[in-house]
Amino acid sequence: MHFFIKRFLSVRSPLSAQTATPAALSHTQSSLAGRRIAGIIPCLLLLALICLASLMLGARAIAPEVVWHSLTGNLQGPDSTIILQARLPRTLAGILVGMALGAAGAVMQALTRNPLADPGILGVNAGASFAIVLGISFFGITGMASWLGFAWLGVLAASLMVWIIGTLSGGRVNPIRLTLAGVALSAVLSGFTSSLSLLNPLAFDQLRLWEAGTLDIRSLGNVAWVTPTVLLGCALAFFAARSLNTLSMGEDLATALGTRVALIRVIAMLAVMLLCGSATALAGPIGFVGLMIPHIARGWAGPDQRWILIYSLLFAPILLLGADIAGRLLVPGELRVSIVTAFIGAPVLIWLVRQRKS
Repeated sequence: MHFFIKRFLSVRSPLSAQTATPAALSHTQSSLAGRRIAGIIPCLLLLALICLASLMLGARAIAPEVVWHSLTGNLQGPDSTIILQARLPRTLAGILVGMALGAAGAVMQALTRNPLADPGILGVNAGASFAIVLGISFFGITGMASWLGFAWLGVLAASLMVWIIGTLSGGRVNPIRLTLAGVALSAVLSGFTSSLSLLNPLAFDQLRLWEAGTLDIRSLGNVAWVTPTVLLGCALAFFAARSLNTLSMGEDLATALGTRVALIRVIAMLAVMLLCGSATALAGPIGFVGLMIPHIARGWAGPDQRWILIYSLLFAPILLLGADIAGRLLVPGELRVSIVTAFIGAPVLIWLVRQRKS
């Protein structure tokens, strides 16, 4: 643990370029460090408030004291059943899926040096979804453990395909080619996924809600299955964060500074596989969270990948739970969380593309 903490905290960020005077650089770094630390507590408080709102709000509003007594086991009744069997698993799923998608997006953007990288845009979520539908249709898989295994295989296969296509031009990663390959692969796999689920009544019955991307889990057991893999993926992402800082300056310079580029890529891809596979297996394909959140975190905490990762883990659950609450309240029935994140994320994607062109 001491080694891990020392490795995580002892690295210089790419911010330390020699383009400013020592006094100005020291002032900038001091101000940025203060903002990074000061922002953690407000984010945790906001996350706690969002979690409380998630437990209280829905088709039936429930008072805070009823929520508290239900969680502590001092109340039995319809409200307690709603909280414990529906809203608590949903809230915990929102936290886990948000953490997974936020961290995966941060790692993918750093690894590919592509600000448009996102588990949805690069075909990773589509690969996981297709693998799960394939497993249900042809192998009859059931249960979260089997879904997780197939989701990880789908993430790995989709990532390798996109990476191979993206590096066809001379062996270097081409961000534009990578993005186009991911979008094309997502479209193809989504078509296959829909076809398989429609042709197989059993698969369609199991996946008709899941395919839309939803936090309506209603099973603490499924949340428990996913928790260790999400935490392991986050740990691998933190381990790779130091080297991703140096990798952002280019492969040649990173190698000259002693970074084992191939090893870091393997660790980072393993983290993405665990995070995206777990999130997709639990909640279905949810897009744009991994695209938006790292940019927000970078705008607040600077270019240091370690702090981007920390704030991605804080901001993403806040965004996802907020979108889920909005989906419950905006329409009489319910608007899937993936639809709400798409409404928010699509304009962000257009803005990022325009910024990149300019």
